[in-house]
Amino acid sequence: MELYNGHLPVEEILNRWLSEEMDSNFGAFIPFVGIIREEGGIEALSFDIYEPILQKWFNQWQTKANDMGAKLRMAHSIGDVPVHTSSYISAVMSPKRKVALRLINDFVEDFKANAPIWKYDVIDGKRVYAEDRSTPMDGAGILA
Repeated sequence: MELYNGHLPVEEILNRWLSEEMDSNFGAFIPFVGIIREEGGIEALSFDIYEPILQKWFNQWQTKANDMGAKLRMAHSIGDVPVHTSSYISAVMSPKRKVALRLINDFVEDFKANAPIWKYDVIDGKRVYAEDRSTPMDGAGILA
């Protein structure tokens, strides 16, 4: 798991991950790149992350991947990420494509629902909590 301030250097990250795993005998490398869309007048999205819980969540997924003979990678942004740039990348490497395809789908869907990352719209230079696109976390306190 990698965290970056600002937008992600997509090409550098994906090329490095692929290069690091070239000799691992994986038959599939399936990346997912999330890109900030221009909608609702936003100029950027901004992210806050509680790293200890995110690391625990990611480690559980890495264990699942390892049990399937696969490897999982993830990078996410902290702070402001302008539209048309990336805030999220994940990738699965596995011996077989079906494992990688299933795992990347399940991982990305669970990420959207359960990762401890708080999203804000940036409009006119101000951060506004994106409540309509947020999912409450189980056990997030008495207001959850």
